[in-house]
Amino acid sequence: MKLKLILAGCLMSAAAVAQTAKDPIIMNVAGTDVPRSEFEYSYNKNNTDGVIDKKTVEEYVDLFINYKLKVKAAMDARIDTTSAFLKEFTQYRDQQVLPTFVTDDDMLAEAHVVYDTTVKNIGPDGLVSAGHILIVIPQKATQAQQDDAKRRIDSVYTALKAGADFEELAKKVSQDPGSAKRGGMLGWFARNQMVKEFEDAAFALQPGEMSQPIQSPFGWHIILMKERKQMEPFDFHKDNILRYLEQRGARNSITEKKLTAMAKAQLGINDTLPQGARQQESPEVTAVKKQLIQQRADSLSATDLDMRYLIKEYHDGLLLYEISNQTIWEKAAKDEEALAKYFKKNKKKYTWDEPRFKGMAYHVKDQADVQAVAKCVKKLKFDDWNEALRKTFNNDSIIRIRVEKGLFKKGDNKLIDREQFKVQDVKVDSVKGYPIDATYGKMLKKPQDYTDVRGLVTADLQNELERQWVADLRKRYTFTVNEEVLRTVNNHGSSEK
Repeated sequence: MKLKLILAGCLMSAAAVAQTAKDPIIMNVAGTDVPRSEFEYSYNKNNTDGVIDKKTVEEYVDLFINYKLKVKAAMDARIDTTSAFLKEFTQYRDQQVLPTFVTDDDMLAEAHVVYDTTVKNIGPDGLVSAGHILIVIPQKATQAQQDDAKRRIDSVYTALKAGADFEELAKKVSQDPGSAKRGGMLGWFARNQMVKEFEDAAFALQPGEMSQPIQSPFGWHIILMKERKQMEPFDFHKDNILRYLEQRGARNSITEKKLTAMAKAQLGINDTLPQGARQQESPEVTAVKKQLIQQRADSLSATDLDMRYLIKEYHDGLLLYEISNQTIWEKAAKDEEALAKYFKKNKKKYTWDEPRFKGMAYHVKDQADVQAVAKCVKKLKFDDWNEALRKTFNNDSIIRIRVEKGLFKKGDNKLIDREQFKVQDVKVDSVKGYPIDATYGKMLKKPQDYTDVRGLVTADLQNELERQWVADLRKRYTFTVNEEVLRTVNNHGSSEK
């Protein structure tokens, strides 16, 4: 036994050496080795021919290291242990892994089930292709209406017996709009798909035969039999059935059945419920199913590099998003003091090529409200205008003012163009019920505070925080790059096989 263990250890070590030779370590980031294949996967995916800012391998190294450092920071912050992260990551991983439980043979077997069930439902009478001409009898029809419908169907039948073309006549007189435009043709159908009176008459006909007028709950029909056949062999319908199963998401239900069966077999559970009966899944079965999915994910990652790095990419991407949101994006977007401070420090970089009007265009019913609006907001901060106007003018069932507030450039608002930018021949659309137009605010040649260019300031502050964060991470963690291996990226050829 001891000798077997030693031999096994040697074989594993040899395999590891062979794997390392085939996929050498390209860098170490924060104590974690990165194989060349992982770097290649990331580089190739983010530098396809369609990418505008395509990077060389050397240029991509720093971006990749920064990415890895941020993920390490997220791991150290234990974001990967939060329930929200685990739930979202597991859902994505399962989307990739679950379809692999279903083989082509499984789909083929399900297709046979669909085919066999269809053949059974069709029954020995097979399929018929027929057309009809319908004269409707309304519900609760009077005797006169019933007599009229009978007279009309008899007239149609007489015309057909005299040689009239069935399809042309169906287009003209049939009151089944769906089939009428197709010359009365209904396509293929089997038993139990039509009302009994219609079905019995149709299946009694042979190809080319036409029925006398027959009555159903819908009215009077004349039926023309086109063809009869039995269901074609399975191979004739196989591709269509498989396509149908894919469209209906059959893989998901098949996967669920297989996983449940595998879990129950592992637990030694024998189902005794009759076919079709449902049983609530036990926690033990659910737990084993999760283990089976994890095992499949591990197995796929060990043999399929694309699957391994696709799953890892999502895992690390979720971590990167959350740590970046906490450290940069949300912090910059919500920290009003930091935004104001950054704008003040970098005020000269924020300019406009043309003036802006900071204020509002508004419409009121009464001329006195024009001055009242100006008085209402005159001493308030711009962000507080809306609430003050709402409370003062629109606080009851009567709406006294319609307002559009913002930072306007020429062309944004016709009223402001006319009144503030002095654009000639501007036609201002009137607001029904509010005949008096006015504007209030001030013209700005350049931004006065960060709220005038909030989007730009936020983006710039985020970039600044990003630079500071990356610099801090590069001081906190160590990283090394194997330049020799780096030179072989996408260029290792057959010499290493």
